[in-house]
Amino acid sequence: MNGLTNEPPSLDAADYDPIQHLNLLFSHPSTVSSISRVSSTLQSQHNDISAEISSLQTAQAYGPDSSLERMQSAQAELAGLFKKIETVRSRAIQTEQNITSMTADIKRLDGTKRNLTLSMTALKRLQMLTTAYEQLRGLAKTRQYRECASLLQAVLQLMRHFNSYRSIDQIATLSRGVGELQRELLEQVCEDFEIAFAKGEVGARKATLIEACGVMDALGDNARARLVTWYMNTELREYRQVFRGNDEAGNLDNIGRRYAWFKRMMKGHEEEHAGIFPPHWRVGETLAMSFCDGTRDDYKGILEKSMRSVGGAKIDVNLLLSCLQETMDFEQTLERRFASEPRASIDTLSSADFERTQSFNGSISVAFEPYLSLWVESQDKALAAMIPRYKAQPLLPADEEFSSQAVISSAIELFHFYKLTLSQCAKLSTSERLLDLAKTLAKYLDEYAQQVLLSILQRPGQTGASLQDVVLVLNTADFWHANTEQLEENIKKRIDHELVSKVDLSSQADAFLGVASAAVIALVNKVEADCDGAWREMKNTNWSKMESVGDQSSYVGELVAHVNAKAQEILDVVVKQQYARAFADKLVEHLAHAYILNIVQCRPVSEVGAEQMLLDKYVLTKALENLLSHHNPSAPSSGSQPQPHAPPSSFVKRVNATMTRIDPLLKTLQVRPSPPEGLVQAYLIHVGDRSDTNFRKILELKGIRKQDQGHLLELFAIHRDSPSSGGANKLVAQSPLLTPLMNAPGLAGVGVGVNNLNLGIDRLAAGPGAALLSTAAQGAASRFDAASLGEKLLNAARDGVERMGTPVMHEAGGPAHPGAAPQNAASINENLKNFGKFFRRDLGGLGARFAKRDGSADEAQGGR
Repeated sequence: MNGLTNEPPSLDAADYDPIQHLNLLFSHPSTVSSISRVSSTLQSQHNDISAEISSLQTAQAYGPDSSLERMQSAQAELAGLFKKIETVRSRAIQTEQNITSMTADIKRLDGTKRNLTLSMTALKRLQMLTTAYEQLRGLAKTRQYRECASLLQAVLQLMRHFNSYRSIDQIATLSRGVGELQRELLEQVCEDFEIAFAKGEVGARKATLIEACGVMDALGDNARARLVTWYMNTELREYRQVFRGNDEAGNLDNIGRRYAWFKRMMKGHEEEHAGIFPPHWRVGETLAMSFCDGTRDDYKGILEKSMRSVGGAKIDVNLLLSCLQETMDFEQTLERRFASEPRASIDTLSSADFERTQSFNGSISVAFEPYLSLWVESQDKALAAMIPRYKAQPLLPADEEFSSQAVISSAIELFHFYKLTLSQCAKLSTSERLLDLAKTLAKYLDEYAQQVLLSILQRPGQTGASLQDVVLVLNTADFWHANTEQLEENIKKRIDHELVSKVDLSSQADAFLGVASAAVIALVNKVEADCDGAWREMKNTNWSKMESVGDQSSYVGELVAHVNAKAQEILDVVVKQQYARAFADKLVEHLAHAYILNIVQCRPVSEVGAEQMLLDKYVLTKALENLLSHHNPSAPSSGSQPQPHAPPSSFVKRVNATMTRIDPLLKTLQVRPSPPEGLVQAYLIHVGDRSDTNFRKILELKGIRKQDQGHLLELFAIHRDSPSSGGANKLVAQSPLLTPLMNAPGLAGVGVGVNNLNLGIDRLAAGPGAALLSTAAQGAASRFDAASLGEKLLNAARDGVERMGTPVMHEAGGPAHPGAAPQNAASINENLKNFGKFFRRDLGGLGARFAKRDGSADEAQGGR
C-alpha cells in the first residue's frame, strides 16, 4: 500500500465502493507489485471475520440465553396451558351434569303441567263443540239462520282443533256429524231459495233469505258459488229460452231486444233481489258477466251460421257494424255501472274478495272481431269508388277561388274519411283488423298519388296542366306527405303493442314526395317552354363568322327576360321555401343543359364565337343567381313595389357550380387548331379524357374538315399516352360532359326549349353531379309537346328509377299507360316511392329540401 496519499474507505461503510478502494490502492503503475501483499492481507482479514462469525453463531446457539432454550420454554408453557383448558372443560361438563340432575324433577313437573293444560283445553273445547253442535242442529231444524250462521262459524273453528284427533272414534263420529250437518244446512238453504222463488214469496221471506246467505257465507266459497250459480240460471232461464230457441228473436236484427231484456231483468234484480245477497258477493256483477258470456256464445253461433250459409243472405256490413257499436255501448254501460259500485270494507273481506278482476270491455264484442274483415272490405270498396270520382271532379269547388296555399278539395275529403274510419276502427278493434285497415288505407294513398295527382299532370291539351293545377298538385302532395307520417303515428298509438312494428306508411310518404318532385319538374318545363324563341335566335346567329367579342348577345337579354318573368309568376304562387329552392335549382340545371345542347346546334363555332358564348354564359349566370329574389319579396313601403331580397349564398354557389360545368367545352373551343398541339393540349387540360370519339366531337364543333382530322387524332393519341400528360393516371376514359353529346340522329332538327319531362326526372334521379349532361342525346331527339306532359311524366316514373339502380318492376314490352295493367300501375307507384326515398337523402338536389319543412335547406346547401 505504498504511495497511498488518501485514507482508504472503511469496509463497514454503507456506501462502500470496491472500485474506488482499488483505485486508491493501485493509483500508480508502480503499486502493481504490491498485489500479492494486498491479497494476502485481505485473505487474512476474511479468515478473521469468518472465525468471528462462527464463534458468535456457536454462542448464540448454545449459550445460556439461546433461542433453542427459549423455544423449548415456550413449548412447555403451551403444554401447561392446554392442560388447564382441558381441566376447565371437564369441570364444566361435570357442572352441567350436576345441574341437570338437580332440575330433572322440575322438568318433569313442567311437562306434566303443560299436558294437563292441553288436556283441560281440549276437554273444554270438546265440551263447547258438543254443546254448539247440538244447539246448531236444533237451530237448523227451526230455520233460525241468523243464530245458525254465527254458531256454525264457531263449530267449524272448534272442529279444526280436533283434526289431528280423528283417529279417536268419538272425535271421528263428531266430525262426521258436523259434516252431515253442513250438507243438510246447504240443501236446506237452497231448498228455501227455490221454494221462495218458485212460489213468488221472495218479498215475504226476504228476512229469512238474507239470514240464510249468512249461513252460506259460513259454509264457504263452494256453498256460496252454488247458490249464486243457481240464481244466475234462474234469472237467465227465460232469456235463454226466448233468444236461443227462436231464430227470429235471436238474430242480429233483434240485438237491441237482448239488451233491453237484460236491463229490465237487472231493474227487477236491484228492486227485489239485490238486498238479499251480501254486497261483497257482487251478485249483480256476476249476473251481468253471465249474461255477457251467454250472449257472446250466441253471437258466435249466429255469425258462424251466417258465414256458412250457401245461397242465403250474407251478413250485412252495416248491420254488423251497428250491432257491434250497440254492443260496445252496452259494455261501456256495464263497465261504468259496476266500476262505480261501492266496495265493501277491506277490513271485512280478504284481498281476493276486495279486488275486482272482471272487466266488461270486449266481453261480448270479441265475438264480432273475426268478422270485422267484412267491414274493412266495405271500406276498401268505398275507397275504390272514391278514387275515380276524385279523378273526374274539379280540383276546387266552383265557389272557391285559387290561392297559393290551396289544397285539392278531394284531398281534404279523403283526409277526413281516413280520420273518421281510423277512429271508428280503433273503437272496434286494436288488433289484426286495425292492421288490415292500415294496409287498406296505405293502398289507396298509393292510388290517390298515382291515379289522381299524376293524372292531373297528364291532362291533354296544348299547354298541359295549368300553372294553378300544378301548384295545387304540389301543395296536395306536400299536404299528404306530412299527414301520411302523422297517420302512421296515430295508428301506432292505437294498435296493439305487438303489431306496432308492422305498421309502415313510409313508402306512401315517399310516393307523395315523388309526386311533389314531378310537379316541380313540370313547373321548370313551363319556364323552358317560354325560352324557345331565345334559343332559336341563338341558333340563328353565325358563330363561325364572328370577328370580335362585344357585349352580351341579343338572345341573352331575351332569354333572361323570359326566365325572370315566368319564374316570378311561378314563385309568386309557390309558398314553401323548400319547393321554391328546388324549383330554382332544377331550372338552373335545365337551362345549363339546354345551353350546351344549343352550343352543339350552333356548330361550327369559331374561337371568337366560343369566347362570346363564354361571355354570354357569364351574363346568364349572374342573372340566374337572382332567381330566388322573386320568392317572398320584402314587404313594400307605402306606394312602392315589393322589394326583391338578396338570394341565399348557398344558391349563388350552386348556380356558379352548375354553370361552370360548361366552361371546359367553351375553353377548348376557344383554342385555334393551329398549331395542332395547342388544341390537343387544351383538350387534355380542360376535358381530360382518353376518348377519340369525344375529341372528334370537339373537332366537329369547331368545323374542322374530316380530311384534316386524321393528323389531329394522331397527335391526340400520342399526347394522350405520353408521360407528360400523366397517361391513364390523370385522364378519365369518358368525359361526362361530351359523352352524351351528338350521339342521336337528326341533330339538325333538335328542339331544345324544354326537351322533355323524362330528362327532368332522369336528372333528378342521377343527382347533381351527372344531371347536367347525362341525357342530352335523348332530349335532342324530339321537340317538347305540352299535350304529352303527363305521359312523359309517367315514362319518367318508369324509366328514371333505373338510373338510381332500382329494378324496373314492369315487364319489358308491357303497356306504357298506368291503367293498362295492374302490374304496370304497381311499377309506377313503386318508382314514385323510390324517387321520394332518393329526395330524402342529402345529395345536393331536391332531397335535402323536400325532407325538411322548416326552410333550412339553404343553410344545408351553404356547407357544400
